[in-house]
Amino acid sequence: QVQMVESGGGSVQAGGSLRLSCAISPGNIFRTNCVAWFRQAPGNAREGIATTQFGGTYADSVKGRFTISRDNAKNTVNLQMSSLRPEDTAMYYCAAGQGCGWSPGRYVYWGQGTHVTVSS
Repeated sequence: QVQMVESGGGSVQAGGSLRLSCAISPGNIFRTNCVAWFRQAPGNAREGIATTQFGGTYADSVKGRFTISRDNAKNTVNLQMSSLRPEDTAMYYCAAGQGCGWSPGRYVYWGQGTHVTVSS
């Protein structure tokens, strides 16, 4: 059974940082799939913000502030978020699938999400 478990969400003031983690099992899912982070704010569509493709691809909304990384020893994908803004407030999800990109439909496996709140 595939498990994708996010952690690291919380509340932070604008300008602060948070590090999200996504633990993926079994290990072959981590090794053979593209992994992405999406986020969804209330009333908004789910937005792809970072993928592991090419060592890291980013949506314009987070480029230069967020960094995605793989920890091969722990089968974990991390998202380091810096210079956080109130508009980054959302539920954050990790996802894995054979195809990368920004469309949620490209991803088969999803975590339950972790919430991030950024206050001004």
